[in-house]
Amino acid sequence: MFKKILIANRGEIACRVIRTAKTLGVATVAVYSDADANALHVSMADEAVHVGGSAPADSYLRQERILQAAKLTGAEAIHPGYGFLSENAAFADLCTKAGIAFIGPPVTAIEAMGSKSAAKHIMASAGVPILSGYHGADQTPKVLKDAADAIGYPVLLKAAAGGGGKGMRQIHSAEAFDEGLAAAKREAQSSFGDEVMLVEKYLLDPRHVEVQVFCDKHGNGVYLFERDCSVQRRHQKIIEEAPAPGMSPTLREAMGKAAVKAALAIDYVGAGTVEFLLSADDTFFFMEMNTRLQVEHPVTEMITGQDLVEWQLCVADGQTLPLTQAELQIQGHSFEARIYAEDPENDFLPAAGTLKLLQTPTASSHVRVDSGVSEGDEVGVFYDPMIAKLIVWGQDREMALQRLTKALAGYRVRGVTTNIEFLKSLSTNKAFVEGQVHTGFIEQHREALFERDNHRAEQFLAMAMCYLVLAQTTKINPRESARTDPASPWRKGDNWRLNAPCEHSRTIVFQGEELHLSAEEIGNQQQRRFKVKTPEITVEVDAELIRDQLKVTIEGYQQTASVFQTEEKVSIFTDRASFDFETKPLFASEDLIDDMDTGFIAPMNGTIIEILASPGQSVASGATLIIMEAMKMEHAMQAPVDGIVGEIFYNVGDLVEGGTTLLDFEASE
Repeated sequence: MFKKILIANRGEIACRVIRTAKTLGVATVAVYSDADANALHVSMADEAVHVGGSAPADSYLRQERILQAAKLTGAEAIHPGYGFLSENAAFADLCTKAGIAFIGPPVTAIEAMGSKSAAKHIMASAGVPILSGYHGADQTPKVLKDAADAIGYPVLLKAAAGGGGKGMRQIHSAEAFDEGLAAAKREAQSSFGDEVMLVEKYLLDPRHVEVQVFCDKHGNGVYLFERDCSVQRRHQKIIEEAPAPGMSPTLREAMGKAAVKAALAIDYVGAGTVEFLLSADDTFFFMEMNTRLQVEHPVTEMITGQDLVEWQLCVADGQTLPLTQAELQIQGHSFEARIYAEDPENDFLPAAGTLKLLQTPTASSHVRVDSGVSEGDEVGVFYDPMIAKLIVWGQDREMALQRLTKALAGYRVRGVTTNIEFLKSLSTNKAFVEGQVHTGFIEQHREALFERDNHRAEQFLAMAMCYLVLAQTTKINPRESARTDPASPWRKGDNWRLNAPCEHSRTIVFQGEELHLSAEEIGNQQQRRFKVKTPEITVEVDAELIRDQLKVTIEGYQQTASVFQTEEKVSIFTDRASFDFETKPLFASEDLIDDMDTGFIAPMNGTIIEILASPGQSVASGATLIIMEAMKMEHAMQAPVDGIVGEIFYNVGDLVEGGTTLLDFEASE
């Protein structure tokens, strides 16, 4: 076994590899960028080497610098993780020539699967079923469009060198082809330095099922069963499970054998994932092969009891596979939910900011949290915005799903917008619970997934009002509020007046609306009871605030919530949900309102990559004016109505901060 390895990656996967290496007694070396100088993976490793600037191109993609770090520290092998250089054949070749083991497949295998078009030809020759499409070398727009017309819409444009959903566009009509092609090429060039496209028939609502394969240097190959990764947004996975729901033993064996056949066809070594599209009639088609460890590998580990990183190290060291196919068995069911800094209600746009609060579910034998960040860390614009992976296991799918729902309720995150509430909604959705998953699931069930519970919202408002009153008590007169004499009127520290009811009023901003709330104290000195009026209901609430714990009884329902307050907002967390609100100054004039900014506002820090309008130009509603790139994703800024473009304040290549006005725009009369 290797004595020391270098991890050519960052974040969660770097931490994941370090944990296994430590259990094996293998020393680890981390590499880091300017932005990651204080990152968790750096502190966890035995050694760390700085490799450059914050942008991946200036650090984690600098092959020579990473090799120099390996030589400097005496590392015998390099683990590439996933993303960055993990599927870079040139880097794998450099490692080999430098006498450093690459913990991944041979160069020839990476090259064979590195181009999706070449991979299709190889798989077809090996007898693995593939979708019809165009995988040719002629990349002129007319040829690609003619191919799409011949295949029939809808079609899927895919970057030949891509992965992770980048450089992909669904095209539903000939009229939309040119714009979709330009966007896909632009994104592919930015992400992979290669704009070659392939065109495939797009299956409506198929399932995305992938098979974990492993091969050693002695010609042995096995499959560690399948994962269902159908529920996606932006062609990127958001929740995965193993085994796939409703998978028959016959189909499982057929897909597993096809995956191993695909791997052996290219003399594969190490961990790999063969991805298939599965139609409703159980027909499956090869989609691509990822020549690396997948983000979702933990669900496979949970149902097999195997450490796949340990397998990787053993195989790279020349050992045979730890188990044969006959020895591998499925044990129970597992889910993985990806916790992202993103805004589901704004088309899942990535978010950035400081993790002011980060509390995770308690880890156990059936709950696992894989993360690469800590409270106080910055979620920046240079890297993927994933905060953590939450993995759960149960004896069956129902139990695993129950544990997932409960574990999600254990998260407390603030400072950035996250998808946690969306994941809660998803995990309890009736169709998802029944296993009716497919790649169009989110769009099909969008209304239900984003439905707001108005009754619950009103109860949240009542809790918010009670908290504000009780918090004011402590803040205004902490000494008197701590009195032990229950008969003292000063103990409350409130607006108490002799022979008059005590009434409080507040104005808050909740879910984008400014709301007026009031609370009348109707309890005695021993019990704080309020009659709270919200826009829709009047309800009596028993409430008690002990430090950051708010205990309430509303309509006979008792619950305890934790409260997190910053200068900007208040966050209240319950086991069922969480909500935020902003407070207005007690004596602020209601006539004071902010002027609306009529300009186009950058939604987050990012880079201007294209300007499609000019000052004075008349544009139609929906026309794309500026395209930004942030967190590996494009964001198109479109005209909301017909209008005239005013001054444009930035140029292509400029880095802009979130909240910045990019251009002036005047609506047509």
